[in-house]
Amino acid sequence: MMTTVTFAEVPTPVGPFVLAVTEVGIVASGWRSRPRLDERLGLAEVHDSDRTAFAVAELNAYFAGELKAFETPVDWRLMSGSRLRVLQTLHKVPYGTAVTYGELATRSGSSVPARGIGSIMGSNPIPIIVPCHRVIAGNGLGGFSGGEGVETKRWLLTHEGYLQPTLLDL
Repeated sequence: MMTTVTFAEVPTPVGPFVLAVTEVGIVASGWRSRPRLDERLGLAEVHDSDRTAFAVAELNAYFAGELKAFETPVDWRLMSGSRLRVLQTLHKVPYGTAVTYGELATRSGSSVPARGIGSIMGSNPIPIIVPCHRVIAGNGLGGFSGGEGVETKRWLLTHEGYLQPTLLDL
């Protein structure tokens, strides 16, 4: 049973990114403020930079274009049922690719419809590492609740080479 969490904040090209790591692995991340994550998790906080060092190094390598697959352990214990199945399936979607909401529903073997997949993506507690930015609508990018919204999603997909840079990116 997890009892403690430690936090790290990483500056990234898409804004400050917070990581929350338990004894098992990363349990939450995102552009949320650290106090909001702490409140949501409700775990005792410890200060242990060794616990977050691997995840921080991987995130920095990802943004430097040097990492294509995260090996940071994920602590899945706060998720269950269809949500867990969908997010674990999403975790396997490779760098530089994307799936539609419907494709992710099918791959996960869940009975969650595409609209429900969108809700799961919007509440993904571990964005980037569990790459909800790689889930797109059948007719465009779809939404994104992290960072600056769809512009952050566009930046991440361009960074990974799925989207071509626009003149504004050059």
